[in-house]
Amino acid sequence: MNPNAIKNVVIVGGGTAGWMMAAALSTQFKESGLNIILLESETIGTVGVGESTIPHIRDFNKFLGIDENFFIEQTKATFKLGIVFKNWGNLGDDYIHPFGPLGHDISGIEFHHFWLRMQREGKVSSLDDYSLASKAARMGRFTPPEVDGGFLESSYNYAFHFDAALYARYLRKFSEATGVVRVEGILDHVTQDESSGFIKSVILQSGQEINGELFIDCTGFKGVLIDKVLQTPFEDWSRWLLCDKAIAIPCEKPDATVTPYTQATAHKAGWQWRIPLQHRTGNGHVYASQFMSDDEAASILLNNMDGAALAEPKSFTFTAGQRKQNWEKNCVAIGLASGFLEPLESTSIYLIQVGIQKLIEFFPNINFAAENTAEFNRQVNAEYLRIRDFIIMHYRENNRTDSEFWQHCRNMSIPDSLAERQELFSTCGHIDHKQYGVYASVCIGQGMVPKSYDFKVDKFSSTDIEKYLSTIRNEILSAANKMPFAQDYIVSLLAKNSASIGKNSHEL
Repeated sequence: MNPNAIKNVVIVGGGTAGWMMAAALSTQFKESGLNIILLESETIGTVGVGESTIPHIRDFNKFLGIDENFFIEQTKATFKLGIVFKNWGNLGDDYIHPFGPLGHDISGIEFHHFWLRMQREGKVSSLDDYSLASKAARMGRFTPPEVDGGFLESSYNYAFHFDAALYARYLRKFSEATGVVRVEGILDHVTQDESSGFIKSVILQSGQEINGELFIDCTGFKGVLIDKVLQTPFEDWSRWLLCDKAIAIPCEKPDATVTPYTQATAHKAGWQWRIPLQHRTGNGHVYASQFMSDDEAASILLNNMDGAALAEPKSFTFTAGQRKQNWEKNCVAIGLASGFLEPLESTSIYLIQVGIQKLIEFFPNINFAAENTAEFNRQVNAEYLRIRDFIIMHYRENNRTDSEFWQHCRNMSIPDSLAERQELFSTCGHIDHKQYGVYASVCIGQGMVPKSYDFKVDKFSSTDIEKYLSTIRNEILSAANKMPFAQDYIVSLLAKNSASIGKNSHEL
C-alpha cells in the first residue's frame, strides 16, 4: 500500500446516508485494503420515511452490483415515472414532471417550441399527452424501457419509491458482507490534532476509541462532526424556501393499486407528499410555520390520506440551506449533515449520491491537498445551488391568490441565477440545459407560458406541425396502452423472485 494512502475511514452515523457511503466505499476500494468502520447506535433514530427517488438511484445500485428485482422485493419498492404536481400553478391544476422527453426534436428545434406555436392556435392538448412517461403514469401503467427498442419504447426512464429503513438495512447487510465493520455505540467526544485541527479519533461513551485519517459525518441534522466539532458555517436559504417544518406518517393502502408516480399536492402554506409502496403509503406535509400552525398542518395531512394511519406522526424542524464547505479538514459531511432541501423534486438521496460520487472522485491521501478539497466543495455546492433554484422556481411561479403564503412566494425576490434562467424561458422559451429535469414541463405546468417560441418553427406549416403532433400523441397513447398496469408488473416480478429463491447470487 502506498505509504501516503488513507488506511482507515470512520463513518459516524448510519441510516440511508451512512450505509450508502459504506456500501460505495467498500465496493470501490475492496481490493485496496481500506478499513471502513461505521459507528451508529440503535437508540438513536433516523429521519427515514418512505423515500421517493430520481433515476440516478438505479446507477448507484448498478455500481454496487445489486440485482434490481431483489432490491424491489427487499425494500418494498414500487416504480416511479415522474411526479404529479397538484394545485401549484393554480388551485385545481395539475401537471407531471416526467422522467422522459416531450415528443422529440426536429431539425435541432426542441419539441416544446412546436407545441407553443400550436398552443397559440388552439390546436394542442396537454403537454402530458406528448410524453410516454407522463401518459403511462396517468394510466397507472409501467414496464421498463426497451434498451434496443424504438424511439418511444426506449425514450423514458424510471426511479423507485421504497422504504428508506429497509434500504438502509439492506445496505448494512451488503456492506458488512464486503468487509465494513459496524460498531454499536454513542459518540461521547472527539480528539483533534492541536496544530491542524484535523480529527484524530472519536471516543464512545463506553470509552472505546476509534482512530482514522478520514471521517464521514452522516449524523443528520445534528452535524456532530462538521458542525459541533469543526464549526463549519451554514448558509441559510430560508428567505427563499420558507417551509421549515414537516410531519410524516404512513397509512394503509386502500387497495392493491399502485400509482407509478409521486404526488406533491400544494396546500395553503406548503405541500403534501404521497409515496406509494407495496405495503403502505408514505405521507408527509411540508409547511411554513410562520403561515400555519402545527395543529392545522397535522389536520390537513390526516384529512388527506388514502387510509388509516399506521403510526404516530413524526415531526421535523429544519432550515433550508447547506454547509459552505461540505468537506472541512479531514471530515466530509454527507446527507442531512451537509445540508437540507425539501424533497419536492425527490433529490434527497440524489444529493447523498452526489457527495459519495465526488468523494470517490476526489478521494484524498493523508496529505489532504487543499486544491482537491476545494474542487470537491465547488462541485457539490454547484449541485446544491442548481437544485435549490429549481425548487424555488416551483414556489415563485404560481398564480394562486387564496393564501398569504402563495402571494408572498410569488412576489419574493429570487437568486439572480434563477431570475436570469426564468427570464430566458419566459421571453422566448429557451432552456438552460444545465438545469435540472424536464424544465419546460415544469415551467409550463406552473403556468409560465413563454411569450414567444423559436422562430425557426415557422418554416413548417401549421398543417404539418398539427399532423406531426397528432402522430406523436397517438403513438404515445398506443405505446402506453400496451404496458401492463404497474401493480400487475410488480406482482409478476415478485413471483419470478419467489421462483428463483436460492439461485440469486445477490441475496444477502
